[in-house]
Amino acid sequence: MTSTTQPAQAAAIAVVAPLDKILSYAIPAALAAQVRIGSRVRVPLGRRHVVGYVMDWMDPGEAPLKDILEVIDPYPLFHARHAAFYLRAARYYVYPPGEAVRTALPAGLSALDSKPLVLRDKIYQATVREEQPQGARQREVLDFIRASKQVSLSQLRQQFGTPHVVLQRLLELGFLRVEEVERCRDPFAEVDVDIHQAFELNPAQQQAVTQVEEALRGPAAFHAFLLHGVTGSGKTEVYLRAIARTLELGRQALVLVPEIALTPQLVARFRSWFQGHDVRLAVLHSGLSDGERYDAWRQVARGDIDVVIGARSAVFAPLPELGLIVVDEEHDGSYKQSEGFRYNARDLALMRGQMDGAVVLLGSATPVLTTYHRALEGHLTYLDLPERTAERPLPGIQLVDLSLHEGERLLSEPLQTALAEALAAGEQTLLLLNRRGYAPFLLCHDCGATLRCPNCDITLTYSLVQRSLRCHYCDFHQRPPDNCERCSGVRLLPEGMGTERLEEEILQSFPTARVARMDRDTTTRKGAHHRLIEQMTSGAIDVLIGTQMIAKGHDFPAVTLVGVLNADTALNLPDFRSAERVFSLLSQVAGRAGRGDRLGRVMIQTYAVDNYALDYVARHDYQGFAALELSQRQALAYPPFGYLVNLVLSGNDEKKVHNAAEQLSSSLASGDVDVEVLGPAPCLLPRLRNKHRVQILLKAKRREPLRRRIVQLGRLRSQLPAGVVLTVDVDPVDMF
Repeated sequence: MTSTTQPAQAAAIAVVAPLDKILSYAIPAALAAQVRIGSRVRVPLGRRHVVGYVMDWMDPGEAPLKDILEVIDPYPLFHARHAAFYLRAARYYVYPPGEAVRTALPAGLSALDSKPLVLRDKIYQATVREEQPQGARQREVLDFIRASKQVSLSQLRQQFGTPHVVLQRLLELGFLRVEEVERCRDPFAEVDVDIHQAFELNPAQQQAVTQVEEALRGPAAFHAFLLHGVTGSGKTEVYLRAIARTLELGRQALVLVPEIALTPQLVARFRSWFQGHDVRLAVLHSGLSDGERYDAWRQVARGDIDVVIGARSAVFAPLPELGLIVVDEEHDGSYKQSEGFRYNARDLALMRGQMDGAVVLLGSATPVLTTYHRALEGHLTYLDLPERTAERPLPGIQLVDLSLHEGERLLSEPLQTALAEALAAGEQTLLLLNRRGYAPFLLCHDCGATLRCPNCDITLTYSLVQRSLRCHYCDFHQRPPDNCERCSGVRLLPEGMGTERLEEEILQSFPTARVARMDRDTTTRKGAHHRLIEQMTSGAIDVLIGTQMIAKGHDFPAVTLVGVLNADTALNLPDFRSAERVFSLLSQVAGRAGRGDRLGRVMIQTYAVDNYALDYVARHDYQGFAALELSQRQALAYPPFGYLVNLVLSGNDEKKVHNAAEQLSSSLASGDVDVEVLGPAPCLLPRLRNKHRVQILLKAKRREPLRRRIVQLGRLRSQLPAGVVLTVDVDPVDMF
């Protein structure tokens, strides 16, 4: 990137269009004072007008350039260093730069008709007049404003309802003056904040804090840490102290969490920690309204924020003085964007730390094996928290062999007994079943047919509560039919188990228990997830049933029992990471037990009691699991000992897609011998959202030859037939 000083010449602009390059536009004299790096502008592209983002200045050269037509925002949305970061990320993930910037920015800032979502408020102040107005209502409002010095219209509405007529009269009489100002929406303004209970760090925590602080005090250079701490080891306390030190040094902090639902808890804890200090927090994630996210982004870009907390998209937050990036639960697959701009926020955090000279702190009880291996190799500094705080023991873990309990209900007898004991003792229980709905499918017991999604090659999940069949990939839904579509039979019955069915069974067995369910079906409304967490924390729920979201970072001190109902499903997926995912999920959910004063226990129902991943989970042995798994990966040259790029071709015409895949595979195979071309082969879901899908996997032991092969894709993509789309997934996390 060049100097931020603007020449009134030309600008390099990333347009919101499927183009793999930056375009040049002339800056008209009339707009010269408004155009800045980070400005959102309207520009011509062919016969239409599109949105673009100013990424740099450039020499216009001799060829005539089209003019920028309009500057949409009155101020830039990001700065020069952020523009460089966005472009580097787009290049790495082989994605159109304009589309990448659009993904990075708050929703609603890519359409031509989307104007800034600025919320304005009126601030009223009393003039210097001793007399009082005649009306009693006028005197009441005026006294309130005088006592408060200055009051916003929104505050007056809360106090007096709709005092517009009274305010207008006081203005006319000269008792008030008014000023219109921008007002920022705070989605967590009403989050309760407890008084922070300070406690002494244990030696391992103190050692971790000391090493991070030393890196922060040094020159503003990149330094990466892996904070590997067992569940309940106090990683958040290390984060808080590192952030406090960052702010003392006059720099800013960015905290990434894998799930939107974890944000309210973290915001409350941060506000508690920094209570009484002038620390400005902002929250960024897709669960906010467009206005809330826009306001937060604007404050961050202006430099008015000290700490940003958010989900994966917050990695793009335009903090101008970034000193520390924390990636909590760095192992979580949610950091990988699964559609469109397929970036991994964890990896981009490391990239951004390098570009901004910031410290990056990755934290997890079960680090992803690529991260752990990088720490072993010395590319990251390894920080170990081997014990829980307050010397609390890790929970005991029992594998329940389902082959010995066949014919029983969803809960095996041992788990049923343990749940009864926990309820009798007034303790809380978490039950993990990683499948929502009542049942995975409806089965005709006359002919064996199942009801399948017309758009995807998958059975429709049955929901008893909603009385519907739904595809969780394309959201197709229908009412359950009375008769089988194939044989007209009437014995259409639910098969398998989902969270709804488990909830029903628990209530049948324990009718007085207070049972709640946490899955995508129960947490779609804004704030629903947070309300469930509050109910668990307050003790209003005895048994919380959920999918994998209940395993993510929650701290419920009264939970003493964790039950896992079906640990085998993910083990059987045709993915080299399946064992790692199972180990991570089960270790994380097991870590929710025994975080308070009472001992925790975990029961995992499985048919695969001899599986090595489950054995290591039961022994709380991450290092043992990692050593075995890494040795297997090395033998096959899979990450971290190799690099992958997944190419997915999709389209409506199945034959055309397969032919295009064969041609693309042949072209790629004729190149560098250092790159192995696997496929083409049908995707795990060969038809998704009515598109036929075929994949080609590129595999190499070094990144350089793989990057060279990716460069070919620009030319090869243009040779694909109409109607066939190529999606490039660099460093794929799954193969679905």
